[in-house]
Parts: sequence; structure tokens; C-alpha cells
Amino acid sequence: MCEKTTGGRPGNLTPQTRSFIGRGEELDRLGQELDPGTGIARLVGVVGAGGVGKTGLALRAAARAEPHYPDGVWLVELSPLHTAGLVGLAVVEALGLSDRSTRPVTEVVAEWAAGKRLLLVLDSCEHVLADCVAFVEATLPALPGLRVLVTSREPLGLPGERVLPLDPLPVADDAVTLFADRAAEAGFTLDPADRPVAEAVCRRLDGIPLALELAAARLADLTLDQLSALLGERLPSRLDLLAARDGDGPPRHQTLRTAIGWSHELCAPLERLLWARLSVFAGGFCERAAQDVCAGGPLPAGRIPGLLARLVEQSVVRRRRDDPSRYRLLDTVREFGADWLRALGEEHTVRLRHRDHYRRLARAGCAEWNTGRQAAWCERTLTEHANLRAAVDCALTEPDGPLALQTVADVAFLWRHCGALREARHCLDLVLGTDAPPGPDRTRAAWTRGAVALLQGDLEAAANWAVRCADAAKAQGDPVAVVAAVYLRGGQLALSGRLSEAIEVLDAAPRLPVRRDALGAAQLQVRVALAFAHLLRGDDERARTVAEEVRAASRACGESWAGAFADGIVAQADLVRGDVVAAVANARTALAGHALLHNTVGAAMALDVLAAGTVAAGDGTRAARLLGIGERVWELTGRAQMDSPDLIATRRSHELRVRGEIGDRAYEQAYARGRAMPYEEGLDFAAQRG
Repeated sequence: MCEKTTGGRPGNLTPQTRSFIGRGEELDRLGQELDPGTGIARLVGVVGAGGVGKTGLALRAAARAEPHYPDGVWLVELSPLHTAGLVGLAVVEALGLSDRSTRPVTEVVAEWAAGKRLLLVLDSCEHVLADCVAFVEATLPALPGLRVLVTSREPLGLPGERVLPLDPLPVADDAVTLFADRAAEAGFTLDPADRPVAEAVCRRLDGIPLALELAAARLADLTLDQLSALLGERLPSRLDLLAARDGDGPPRHQTLRTAIGWSHELCAPLERLLWARLSVFAGGFCERAAQDVCAGGPLPAGRIPGLLARLVEQSVVRRRRDDPSRYRLLDTVREFGADWLRALGEEHTVRLRHRDHYRRLARAGCAEWNTGRQAAWCERTLTEHANLRAAVDCALTEPDGPLALQTVADVAFLWRHCGALREARHCLDLVLGTDAPPGPDRTRAAWTRGAVALLQGDLEAAANWAVRCADAAKAQGDPVAVVAAVYLRGGQLALSGRLSEAIEVLDAAPRLPVRRDALGAAQLQVRVALAFAHLLRGDDERARTVAEEVRAASRACGESWAGAFADGIVAQADLVRGDVVAAVANARTALAGHALLHNTVGAAMALDVLAAGTVAAGDGTRAARLLGIGERVWELTGRAQMDSPDLIATRRSHELRVRGEIGDRAYEQAYARGRAMPYEEGLDFAAQRG
């Protein structure tokens, strides 16, 4: 995970490519609220019924407000969350903070955002309202430069919150314009003579934007008169069960559900069934996943691509703008599908299919992690994060302990290597707190829990899990698992400053053929830890020898995680030798490997070495800028130089050398330029030859 940018600026908003109609008054009001020069409230809520256009309005207003927030406008999508307590984690993920500490997430966000001016957009708060309230209460008072814009069906209810109630579009003007625009997308041109009928349609749909879009999409198959006639009929009796739950709700919400119900009613039977089954996905899905999860009974897998395309044409399913190979359901549409799935009595069955699909996905990722497909699996893990989380939640709530252990062991291993340390720790503690049966899954889960503790600097927990993992590996009887367990003990000793003991433990691990799976990756990490311990003790040549062995093994496997760390260690040994050209080249190679896997800690370490090599090559100004870039990256991890006194002292020595070369004023200027660069821009600069 890494800090994101949009157009070279911090932030993660994607360009809004679809036409935005109406809402001029609301946009102006939000613009005033979000302008620090005119807005008084630091918490602003856009509140309204489902489908009324809250998210679209908030994103449009946030995009307009970007110039006021030099540290970014950040969208936090909350709709994929189904478990309490995850709002803070969702914010950390959206900000791209690769936090490696065990502190509360509110502290992590507050530390990173201190002194910054940024806007957080918390989208779809209603189902996690209490968590949103707790997060905002904890962060907003501590961060004067932070503003929060929320979208929800109800206000957060906090003091000072400015609420903008969002009503449907005026029928005679904006609603008809939106309807005509979306009808044109369906291939239907609205003539002036059609306007009275179009107005009648918009009036029946109460001017609710989502209802209008769903109705307009139907003009690919119906005439306007047919659509109007259908909307004038009574709600079909077989939808009464779904409508009944909102019988006491706001009339406009009932209108929206009625409109969605009509769209549902006009779908073919298999389209309706697919819609219902798609509701189990969290965040998004691809066609292959839809086939695997949703096929069964009257719905064969081979029919799903065509049915999916039809649902896209009808605006029931949306393609993601940033990745057209992935699909999503809008919240209200997904809720309707979930209701229908329950009415069909299929909810539990399909959720188990979803769990099993992502359980198999994670198992395949672990089996191939130590291969040339490692980077692809990293990207897949990040893309499917919400679905993997949902699969883990499902596994933990089912009575099948061994299956839950397997699911968590695989998913948490991938999360540990892809930056989601907190979620990995949470689910591992849950599954390992039970009487986990002995075997490969328990060993891998214990190893991952210890490895997470090492990265978070929790050395007491790392020592505990080192013992438990070693015991599990011995009970399992797998020699490679026994070697993997050595990494935890040796790493814990090294980070505790007991370098001689660490080297003795790590060097004693048997040298077995390197496997291509998760434990094979652990084999390489044992040797990386050994090289690192030699380096910290000052034995640079021994560190180089071990690191070069790791590089060779890494390249033979095709993996990058361990290999990039080995490249960085070789670069540091090059510096000690005085081979500046090789040091810079190897540091850049290390940086490229870490960037490939979004390994923020590795990238920060490589930047420190690259800065040292750059000043040794005579370019102090560029070195100062690299140190500034590195400081920003370390900031994302929450633990500068991994809290290692040796690494902190080494970085300080680099800084003093650069200051001595170019002077304090030139250093501060170049350092500030580097520190101001967003993550990706900074890495691109570092990758260039000076």
C-alpha cells in the first residue's frame, strides 16, 4: 500500500466522466462549506434517501474543492464494510498509509495528518454510523487542517455538523434533462413531443436520480409510452414482500424501491437470479468470480457473461471506471438483490460459495507466492481486499474450525506481505485463540502472526509466536516449516539488538532446496534476516555474501519480495567498499522491486541507501531531495527506520554528510522539495538517473 495521487496531487479521487446534471444550488452551497475561507463547519453531511444522488454530488463538490486542500481530497468508500470497527482501517487504506505499528488507527491518522490540510469524504456512512461518529470525534478536534464530508441517509449527529438535506431533482427541469441524457445512452432520443410523457414518468419516480436512470435504461427495449404505462400500474404482488419492509419508511424510499422493483420485474428470470446472487460481493467483482460464485441450479456458468452484459445495459450493474474488467452494484440496488436472495432462501448457500471462491483464491496465491507470479498476486490481493475480508468474516462465523483456520492462514499471509498488517493480526488472533488443529495451516498461521509482530515492532509478541510456530512446525514434521520458524526467532533477536545471538540462530538453519510456496518465501526471509544482522553488526562482506546468495535464489524463483531486500543490503555493502556506481545501481534495483510489490518499508530503506550513494557520487542536492522523499515514505509506515537505533543513526550520518557538502540552507530547500512530493512522484524521481 502506498500514498496515492491524482494528476500529480495527493488524493485518490478519480475523474468524473459521466455528465452531471442539475444541483447547481447544492454545489454552490457545498462549495462554500468546503472552502476554508468561507465555510465555518469542519464536518459537513449530505443527507438523503437512497438513490437521491448523495455520492455524485459529494464527489463533484470535493473535486471542485481540491485546490483548497494541498494535502489531498481522499475518498473513503464504506459500503463494502460489513463488520463493526473497520472505519478507521478503511481510512488508513484510502490514505495509503502502510502503517506498521500497533497504535490505534485514530492515532496513526492524526500523526500523519498533523499540520496538513486535507478533506476526507466518508461515503455511505449509514450502516456504520457509530464507527463513523467515533472516528470523527477522535480525529477532527486534533487536526485543525482536516475537514470531513460525509454522505449518509441520516446525520452523524455531532455538534457543529452542517447538514445539507438532498431532495430529488425538480421534475419539470433537471429530472427530465437527466432522464433524457440517460435515455440517449440507451439509444433513445427524446423528442419535444415526448416531453409530457417524460415528465409524467419523472413525476411517478419522484425525480429520484437512480430511479430515473434505471427507467431510462429500459428504453433500449421499450417505447416511452410502454414504460409510462408500466410505471402507472400497481406494484406487482410478488414484490409486496420486499416493499413491506419499507412500509413505514419515507415515501420517497418506497418510491425508489418500487422503481427498482419494476426494473427487477422487467428482467428475465435468470437476470433476476444473477442480480440476487451478485449481492454477496463486497466492493466489486470480475466476470470469472461471478461465474464461480453465482452459477448453479437453473443458472449455468456459461450464461453468466451474457446475463451480466444485459444487467450492465439496464444500469443494474456498473462497470468500474478505473478498471472496466470489474463490476459493482450501487448500494441500493445491491440491498434490493440481497433482500431477494433472502426471499429465495439462498443467502447462506451463496455466501458460502463466495467464501469458498476467495478461500481458493488465497490458497492459490500462497502456493505461487515464491514465484514469478508474486507481483500479480500482490495486485490481486489489493484489488480483492474487500471480498477477502468478507470471506474471512464468513469463515469465522461458520462452525467449521479447520476451514476457518485454512482461510485465515492463507489470506493473512497475503495481507502480511501486501501491507494489511492490522487486519491480518486481528483475524489471526481470532482463529489462533481457539484450539486450532495441528498441521500446515496452523504452522503457517502462527508464522504469519509472528511475522506481523516483527513488522509492527511488537517484539514481545514476536518472541511468543516464534516459540509457538517452532513447536507447530516440529509437530507437523515438515523440515521447511522448521526452517521458516527460525526467521521469527532470529528476526526478533536482531531487532532487539542481540545481533550475535541472531546470527547464530539464523545461520544454523538448514539450507534446504527453496520451495515455491509461502514457506519457501519464509526460507528466503531467513537468509535476508541473516544478511541484515551481519550488516548491523558491521560485517559488511559477510552481509554481501549472504545477500548475493538470496539474490540468486530469488531470481531463480522469479520472486521480488526477498530479492529487493537483498539488493538493498548489497548496495549498502557496495558503499562500504567505496563502489559508488554499483551502490546506486543496486539501490535503484531494490527500489524498483519494492515498488512493484507496494512495499513501503522496503522502498523507504532503499531510498536511504540511494541517498547515501548519491551524495558519495558528488550530488549532494539530489541526495537531500532523496532524503526528503524517503522521510515522507517512512512517515507512511508509522515507524521511521523501523525504530531501529542503528538505522536511525545511519540515516542521521547521511544527513550530516549532505549538509556538510552543500550547506544547511541548500539542504533544507532540497529536502523540503523532496518531502513535498507525493509517493509515486517521489519514486519516479528516485528511479531516474541523476
